[in-house]
Amino acid sequence: MKKLYIPLVVLSGLLYVGCSKDFLDVDQTESISTSDLALYNNNEGAKSFVTSIYAKFLDWNMTSFSWNGMTSIASDDADKGSSPGDTGTDKDLMDALTYNASSLSVEEVFLAQYQGINRCNQALYYIPQLDNADADLRARLIGEAKYLRAFMYFNLVRMYGGVPIVDHVPNPSSDADRVMELTRRSKAEVYAFIEQDLIDAIAVLPAKSAYASTEKARASVGAAHALLAKVSLYQQKWQQAIDHCDAVTGYSLAPTYASQYRLSGEFDTESIFEISGVGSAPGKGIQGYSASQGARGAGGWGWGFNTPSQSLVNAYESGDARKDATIIFAGTTLYDGRFVPTTVENPRYNYKAYSSSFTDGWETDVNIKYLRYAEVLLIKAEAMNELGQTSGAISLVNTIRNRAGLGNTTALSQGDVRTAIWKERRLELAFEHDRFFDLVRTGQAQAAFALDGKTFVVGKHELFPIPQKFINESAGLSSQNPGY
Repeated sequence: MKKLYIPLVVLSGLLYVGCSKDFLDVDQTESISTSDLALYNNNEGAKSFVTSIYAKFLDWNMTSFSWNGMTSIASDDADKGSSPGDTGTDKDLMDALTYNASSLSVEEVFLAQYQGINRCNQALYYIPQLDNADADLRARLIGEAKYLRAFMYFNLVRMYGGVPIVDHVPNPSSDADRVMELTRRSKAEVYAFIEQDLIDAIAVLPAKSAYASTEKARASVGAAHALLAKVSLYQQKWQQAIDHCDAVTGYSLAPTYASQYRLSGEFDTESIFEISGVGSAPGKGIQGYSASQGARGAGGWGWGFNTPSQSLVNAYESGDARKDATIIFAGTTLYDGRFVPTTVENPRYNYKAYSSSFTDGWETDVNIKYLRYAEVLLIKAEAMNELGQTSGAISLVNTIRNRAGLGNTTALSQGDVRTAIWKERRLELAFEHDRFFDLVRTGQAQAAFALDGKTFVVGKHELFPIPQKFINESAGLSSQNPGY
């Protein structure tokens, strides 16, 4: 059984991140006494501050139901699923693109990111004060906290556009900090903040290979370069994207696509950054992630939400190994021998959320692979093609296709290769929380959603609404996104 780098108790209630009457307010830790801080003035105490950040990714509001609603169900890769009468609170709205600024998913994901950011800021405030902890360890931990903060801000800027930049633990009595928390910054400012955090992280983070086997889930320098490459891609900084892709070394594609999503494939040679879950005590998994996506009905084991769309099924070429590794089809037998009968309510389910050992558990051993080497190759291919280096891009596309059991691409022109890369991103990264954002950033959204029977309103649906509770509390300091 694998080990998970998540504590059972993190600093007792010290780092609890809650929500008070103000939407982004969180419990402060400024009042820690000198004697309390002394308890953490050692290596393990310093680690605890960063461990609490990783722990946030296991929360229901961070990486589960609402997250799937916004990043997957809202895309053309997935449907709401479940029973027709079970809306999942607002997953029917996410599916139909009729959500609004008061939708639960919109609120939960926004708040969860800031709860995580607050934990990052606490770590960045307290770790430098822990002078009994090893200096190199403290530097590394600060790098991890900045990487994770950049990761969360990247989620926010892709979903909501410009958002408040909260770069330190706010002082409740400071009017300047209140303004900081309630004032949206521009997308350009948020991206610049993300880039600086990642540059700082790159300077101090070790290679993945330098971590002990018990710390495989920690951010590495490769993860920071890979994320900065992706951030560069979204800004069309093509050469910068290539440069950071080239800096991602020590990784290789897994021998088979399907192996990555099984217990034996966790933290494999392709994995750059993934959130880890353990289904058995004392470990913890991502709350409800597997259960909410498991097959529903007679012979099933879950709620049945976030089901693969017919549009996704139709996108696969004959012989593409990624199809059966991504989609559970009713009436088929899974890799562990479990038969999924046709009596389940939906014809398809997300294979990447399936746990063999803890199938119907609330917290399972399923991981989410957020950054893989395959994506680094596709980022580099896209950037190279945009810079006119199309032959080199074709070679990278073929590497991805060949691993999937497909022949080389027939695309030759820059335009055709661009389309081929976008298609490979869809099939390679299906249900890995990128499709909606890829459609928006590449300008494919309106046409792609129309093919899936959804109406994407240009000028509105590129961004999700800022939660109305936040807009109300900002009292004019922030405005809503267009169309909401």
